[in-house]
Amino acid sequence: MTKKQKNMLYRIIITAIIYIPLFVMEHMGKLEFQTAIPVNFLLFMIPYIIVGWDIVYRAVRNISHGQVFDENFLMCIATFGALGVGEYSEAVAVMLFYQIGELFQGYAVGKSRQSISEMMDICPEYANIEEDGQLKQVDPDNVSVGDIIVIKAGERIPLDGVVVSGTSFVDTSALTGESVPRKVGEGSEIISGCVNGSGLLRVKTTKEFDDSTVAKILELVENASSKKAKVENFITKFAKYYTPFVVCAAVVLAALPPLVLGQPFGEWLKRACIFLVISCPCALVISVPLGFFGGIGAASRLGVLVKGSNYLEVLSEMKTIVFDKTGTLTKGEFVVSKILPCENVSEAELLELAALAEGYSDHPVAGALKAAYMESRAEVVNGTGENGLTCVDTDRAAEGKAALELSMERVADTREIPGHGIEAVIDGKIVCAGNAKLMEKEGIWYETNPEPGTVVYLAKEGLYLGSIVIADTVKPEAKRAISQLKQSGVSQTVMLTGDRKEVGEAVAAQLHIDQVYTDLLPGDKVEKVENLLGQLGEKERLGFVGDGINDAPVLGRADIGIAMGSMGSDAAIEAADIVLMDDDIMKISAVMRIARKTLQIVKQNIVFALLVKAAVLILGALGMANMWEAVFADVGVSVIAILNSMRTLKVK
Repeated sequence: MTKKQKNMLYRIIITAIIYIPLFVMEHMGKLEFQTAIPVNFLLFMIPYIIVGWDIVYRAVRNISHGQVFDENFLMCIATFGALGVGEYSEAVAVMLFYQIGELFQGYAVGKSRQSISEMMDICPEYANIEEDGQLKQVDPDNVSVGDIIVIKAGERIPLDGVVVSGTSFVDTSALTGESVPRKVGEGSEIISGCVNGSGLLRVKTTKEFDDSTVAKILELVENASSKKAKVENFITKFAKYYTPFVVCAAVVLAALPPLVLGQPFGEWLKRACIFLVISCPCALVISVPLGFFGGIGAASRLGVLVKGSNYLEVLSEMKTIVFDKTGTLTKGEFVVSKILPCENVSEAELLELAALAEGYSDHPVAGALKAAYMESRAEVVNGTGENGLTCVDTDRAAEGKAALELSMERVADTREIPGHGIEAVIDGKIVCAGNAKLMEKEGIWYETNPEPGTVVYLAKEGLYLGSIVIADTVKPEAKRAISQLKQSGVSQTVMLTGDRKEVGEAVAAQLHIDQVYTDLLPGDKVEKVENLLGQLGEKERLGFVGDGINDAPVLGRADIGIAMGSMGSDAAIEAADIVLMDDDIMKISAVMRIARKTLQIVKQNIVFALLVKAAVLILGALGMANMWEAVFADVGVSVIAILNSMRTLKVK
């Protein structure tokens, strides 16, 4: 509870302590004094001023600024009217319960803000730069790309970068919602906003502070409240016209019957005051945005950043979801999936020749071959070799780590053939490693490998030795994520990829995706999404999930774009409407549930508030409702709606 809320609570308690005895005494007839000055009026003005002075002040201030018709104005004229007709007790009660409702609202908003404000706490205050052997704290804005910063244990990482020395465990929970710390070491990429758990890290910065992850997240969070849902905009406009209307209606109610029918003015003025208290639109104006705010807060606790309440509304109507493949459904990491040697050639020998041939290449395929070779050698050294893999040079296996090194001194020469592969001289013999085009170019007979993935064919001295399949690995959670999306109401799942047909269809079949489009360029993806949008019903929406720079146009074109925040490109994150901070696509279905629950709660509040107010307004105008019913119709309905809105924070 904030200091302001505590002060309000103290004022409410003091007012109640004074008001309750006065209320009891009034109903016992102990406050009927026959004096020129109404003593009971003065007595009730004490608690009224204690609890309501700020309402009167804000009403006067807003009127001076041209903002007449708000809830402060309604409370003032309603309570002033009650005081004018001698309903002193009711006037204090209205102001007291209104402030209790305001206290509930403040607490609820604070609760909703809490999870979002944790995002705002990720902003680092300083960065450590080493000068003359001493650490100096500087503003993160003053650190340039390429500078080395030092991050001590317990400090927040100020800028994005790459670890150049040191090992540690980094707490990423503030950004990703993931509670398990991530181990980092030399060469590891780290992002700003996380906390260094243990160990000293030296980091080479890769982005300036304004372009860093933490700066972009803070900017997105700050702008989130400006993007309102349709229902939220409707309520704002509704209140704008509704309040002046009910004030005019109250004036007519107070003046017309006495003037036309000659009835007592005091009775109709009292009815008008009751009418004003009932009509105050607090329940709608407060609870609707609070419901959406709670939904955004619940999503942020999961490590999902929603850029505005309008996107929650769209997400609740999503029926078709389109995925990019690489980096979204797959890890974007190439690994050796199958080794198919010819007779009299072992898997280990084939893999070693491929790794040596690709030894000087930085291509992802080369990296996968070298990684697989290192892993197989490690298994041999540790005595855990499987699948018939044997060490070609067994005498060196006992040399421990040395046995794990790739013996590039055996490679005399390499020549890259663009679009085909590599030709290398290994142990004095010519080795060809590449695609089918390379085999055909060199006139080498080979056996076609139909496996999905990138196929590397190998030959030595013109003789075919076998092939190795390299594939992008599917994320372990992808299949379950697709299943949960369908359970959450998504009727159609689609995958778009630039990969060849065999690869795309194999991944789609593995994940049970309904439709797959392959061999696509970035422009083709936009065209496919346009076609899919044209097939949707009036209240159906399409979402797109991607992570690359080439996904930015599609993210912007879809009804709702969802980007990977951890490994995704800046362009994709900027174009997206929702950002998964830890790249976990399992959380899409969770946020869909949050969105639908949020819309359900918001609609409950609207229907409940309008029905209760309409009923009590009619009773008030007919003289069948007193000020206590009016207090319930205003404060009671507001408190119930606020408590209902807080349930959005508890969506599982």
